[in-house]
Amino acid sequence: MSIDILFHVSHRGAGRYLFPLIAAARRRGASVACFFTYDGVLVAADPRLKEVLGDARAVVCEESWHRFRPGEPCPVEAGSQTVNSALMAEATRVVSL
Repeated sequence: MSIDILFHVSHRGAGRYLFPLIAAARRRGASVACFFTYDGVLVAADPRLKEVLGDARAVVCEESWHRFRPGEPCPVEAGSQTVNSALMAEATRVVSL
């Protein structure tokens, strides 16, 4: 499976750019995925994310999740930086926020 655009989110303030970019990409028929790391995992906790993503894959760095949201259940798939690398290899384009 290939991904047209992988959004790599590593900043807590990235949601204001991420959500409209995902919506625009999906309107154009692009397949998207997201990987959240460092304090960008806080964006994954935003309840609007699932609505914007639809059936697109979203993965949170589990180490970062435990650091910034200790004890809370992860709302999307939890994975490692190895998963991040695999997503990068599948993506045609990467947008880093």
